[in-house]
Amino acid sequence: METGIENITLTPKPEPKKIGGLLILVALGLLLNPLRMCMSLVVTFPPMLIDGTWGAMTTPGSEFYSPLWSPLLMGELTFNLVILLVSIYLAYLFFTKKADFPEWYAGLAFISLVFILVDSYLVTMIMPEIPMFDYETMTALVPALGSLLIWTPYLFLSKRSKETFIM
Repeated sequence: METGIENITLTPKPEPKKIGGLLILVALGLLLNPLRMCMSLVVTFPPMLIDGTWGAMTTPGSEFYSPLWSPLLMGELTFNLVILLVSIYLAYLFFTKKADFPEWYAGLAFISLVFILVDSYLVTMIMPEIPMFDYETMTALVPALGSLLIWTPYLFLSKRSKETFIM
């Protein structure tokens, strides 16, 4: 009596390549990004609360008040906290060599770039004297563009990436 099982051939799942080559630079960025995000949050938001800047910007009747400041500041804080959590998850995907790492990386790169542009535009709506592409915006925009235009294609197209993220 034949069961049909005799004809099944099991092929072992290939082992992922070790992280090397240009992926070392991606790894470095993934390790530094959560630290950079934490530093940015600590340097930006607590001082605004302590020195009264937040209140001056969000209290009606204040010299610096705009009804847009409160939603903008809360949006920035929320977005940065979410990006911090996603960055940690992204590092997990990378170091465990998960197959969906490139998609998550591309999504985060795209969303970050869009957020930087929208946030900068909203700030110029509140304070037209500030140029949309000031120094602070450009220092955030250039790495975001690099992630999207250099590292994202590399992750999708390189042989090393395809052989590393297979879990």
